[in-house]
Amino acid sequence: MTLGIGALIVMLALWVEFTFEPGVLIHALLWIPLTLALVLVSLRFAKGLLLALEYRNRAEEARLKDPD
Repeated sequence: MTLGIGALIVMLALWVEFTFEPGVLIHALLWIPLTLALVLVSLRFAKGLLLALEYRNRAEEARLKDPD
């Protein structure tokens, strides 16, 4: 998920750069908070999805086989 967010942010940053030509400070003020917000939201969603899948599939702790 974070790789997709990074690709989206880069594409949007390039589009903004070539369309409006803002300064570096504007880019920093725009993309850093947006990136952090999207990553935090997506990680929360991904963690919830992972926990739901573990519950649905009755996941348990891994056990090593006895060396008999």
